[in-house]
Amino acid sequence: MSFLKDFKDFAMRGNVVDLAVGVIIGAAFGKIVTSLVNDVVMPPIGLLLGGVDFSNLFIPLTTGAAPSSFAEAKAAGIPMIAYGLFLNTVFEFLIIALCIFTVISQIKRFTPAEAPVETRKCDYCREAIADDATRCPHCTAELAIKE
Repeated sequence: MSFLKDFKDFAMRGNVVDLAVGVIIGAAFGKIVTSLVNDVVMPPIGLLLGGVDFSNLFIPLTTGAAPSSFAEAKAAGIPMIAYGLFLNTVFEFLIIALCIFTVISQIKRFTPAEAPVETRKCDYCREAIADDATRCPHCTAELAIKE
């Protein structure tokens, strides 16, 4: 029974639950970004570049009759380099990175900065110590209390 109790205590700790929620929300956000890239961002870019469908860009690695589409090549089991799908994935990554950067920047903006710890030098070893220290952590000398 101790193992189950320990596991329950571990699983119910705040940081584990927070991590699980973050992973679930991250997966859902990833699906949204994938749809944004594939259905909203890439079609206009492809149109600007002359009607290119990025998801259909590939290089077949066999000789002979080249398939006309990515789906056709995949169905035929032809080995290929799907660089169009890679480009879509790179765009997804850049959008996710931009979103995360924006969120972290806003969190930093609204989170108060920690006050710097006031320090002074130990009278004996000259190492930096906390301003309210009564004993030096470096040389263990007893210090006069600063008022």
